[in-house]
Amino acid sequence: MPGNIGEAQRDFNSEITENANRRVKDYLLERVPLFRQLTELREQGWQNPAGDQFFNRQRKLADNPNDKQAFHFFKMMKTIARELHDATDVFSIKTPDGVQPSILDWCMAPGGFLCAAVHHNRGARCRNFSLPVENGGHKVQLALTDRITVEFLDVNLLAADMGVDAIPPTHPEAASFLPSRLSSGDAFDLIICDGQVLRTHKRPEYRENLEAPRLALVQLALGLEHVRPGGKIIKLLHKIESWRCVHLLYVLSKFSTVRVFKPATAHAKRSSYYLVASDIQPRHEDAIEAIRVWKQAWRTATFDTVEAYKRLVQPTPATVEEVLESFGPELIKLATSVWETQVEALAKAPFIKT
Repeated sequence: MPGNIGEAQRDFNSEITENANRRVKDYLLERVPLFRQLTELREQGWQNPAGDQFFNRQRKLADNPNDKQAFHFFKMMKTIARELHDATDVFSIKTPDGVQPSILDWCMAPGGFLCAAVHHNRGARCRNFSLPVENGGHKVQLALTDRITVEFLDVNLLAADMGVDAIPPTHPEAASFLPSRLSSGDAFDLIICDGQVLRTHKRPEYRENLEAPRLALVQLALGLEHVRPGGKIIKLLHKIESWRCVHLLYVLSKFSTVRVFKPATAHAKRSSYYLVASDIQPRHEDAIEAIRVWKQAWRTATFDTVEAYKRLVQPTPATVEEVLESFGPELIKLATSVWETQVEALAKAPFIKT
């Protein structure tokens, strides 16, 4: 999604899992020549001011697009969605005869992914949320119908859905948190979780440091809670070798089929990629535990201190070693295509050549 916060806030959150990130990186550097090549290319880019200039231009364009540029972003997202479907068949929804397919998109605007999903599922019922434009959200480019509805709100305020019974009256946004938007019977065949924190989003200062993990947690927790057995989830992620991503892939692999894909036509130089979890079993004990853990982490990040959140999510060295021992080879298999795409793009980048 254009206009996300980029590397700055992810760098802050990577400090929380700094030791785990370093251990995963060392594990991969020892075993994967391709990852060593990618690491060298990234370092070249960081050392060249032209790299910063390149990404700064992209950020400025994404933050303040005119109507033509905004429509270009919409078309770009449709192209990415088409690539993703060609690689993973993610938008193919199979339901029993007479059962209407259902789709939930957490951060829908501008609507490129939903457009692709509807193209493959003409009769689908689509429930969507999106940040209001007046709060810094994107304009919806997709035509809405009685089957494609959108509710404009900040999903990071869905406290009731995240299991919060009472809001502390002293909280800076005590009056802003929202009542439940999803009932226990709401279930969807496909859930799109590609929302990213926007630099244009107007929000209180207290939210800055942990806004990105909170947004990821609310989409994942409620997405898994409301996906139908056998359904699919799409999640936009960054840096597949980060501990946060490695652990997420590991957890999801316990109760779903996990694939990853990095498009070559857009953002190929960046670390972003898409996770596709299919054949999800949301009633599996590990899925139920994941929902519980993610909701607890969101509540801590929202209502407690940064230090409390750090204590909650920082992995022990033993946990990191356990995951690498059992999941490391599979991680390398999954990540190779992502690294290949980024290596090819970075090797051709002008800020690498100069």
